[in-house]
Amino acid sequence: IYIWLLSFLIRISLSLVCAVTGQHLPKNKRPKEPGENRIKPTNKKVKPKIPKIKDRDSADSTPKTQSIMMQVLDKGRFQKPAATLSLLAGQSVELRCKGSRIGWSYPAYLDTFKDSRISVKQNERYGQLTLVNSTSADTGEFSCWGQLCSGYICRKDETKTGSTYIFFTEKGELFVPSPSYFDVVYLNPDRQAVVPCRVTVLSAKVTLHREFPAKEIPANGTDIVYDMKRGFVYLQPHSEHQGVVYCRAEAGGRSQISIKYQLLYVAVPSGPPSTTILASSNKVKSGDDVSVLCTALGEPDVEVEFTWIFPGQKDERPVTIQDTWRLIHRGLGHTTRLSQSVITVEDFETIDAGYYICTAQNLQGQTTVATTVEFS
Repeated sequence: IYIWLLSFLIRISLSLVCAVTGQHLPKNKRPKEPGENRIKPTNKKVKPKIPKIKDRDSADSTPKTQSIMMQVLDKGRFQKPAATLSLLAGQSVELRCKGSRIGWSYPAYLDTFKDSRISVKQNERYGQLTLVNSTSADTGEFSCWGQLCSGYICRKDETKTGSTYIFFTEKGELFVPSPSYFDVVYLNPDRQAVVPCRVTVLSAKVTLHREFPAKEIPANGTDIVYDMKRGFVYLQPHSEHQGVVYCRAEAGGRSQISIKYQLLYVAVPSGPPSTTILASSNKVKSGDDVSVLCTALGEPDVEVEFTWIFPGQKDERPVTIQDTWRLIHRGLGHTTRLSQSVITVEDFETIDAGYYICTAQNLQGQTTVATTVEFS
């Protein structure tokens, strides 16, 4: 009886606990044997998870470019310069680029007369460029790069560069000043041509105009585009583009006209000069004078240099050599540079007889021609 009563009381107590906690009394609850809660092994095959590894080869293998340029502000503050800066003319500029060997590039105008307003120094850990008393003519690109050197031979480190284009705004000057009032632009069919009317105000609106017949030439983005760092770019020049043009800029309620540019179409394609040679006479009597003319045709803006080899050279025979050049029109408005060199021998002697060899050379190569002058 006592055992039954004790069991009855225990069951009543458990029922009250379950009613309060919301749990149900498990049926046929029995105490677990030792070790019964252990996970039983199974024969189920589990595919192991392989951790994902980033494919280094699929990533861009090209090295990232690191900007190394800083602009020094007042009170010793520094900041990375923007792609373009607008400063008032007269302000000083100090740029620094991190590295023990730094190369610099800046507007060629500053190098023309070895301008003392600009200085470039190399310190232990950085290169330094300083420009004082700036003018609107200094407008342009300032860039730097690290150098990888082996002995005395250095090459540019493409991963460490920096650049900024600075507009130096000056009152009354919307265009970067030009050293002349008239300039010539050659239109070559196999390369771009640039009308270099650059402005000193970033917000300036610039248009291109033909002088005669008077009209605006649209920069349609197909044949002609405008680049604020270069000017108007003729992407595929042809003979119809030639003539006299100028640029017009408007900013802040002011307008200004640039210098005029004569566009000339080039008849001769790029390459070594086309050269001919002609003697005033191929048979010369003793005591007479003789001249040999060497003529080269080439691009209008490409200089040609002449060199001669002649019979009396080893005997130091006195001769006169004169070089000249001029622009000529060859129909349909085509323009060519005509370069000539004349060698003159006075009081012709037997040692002057033989081959007269002329070599005309430009940046693309050289051409050699020869003729003979005999003693009659």
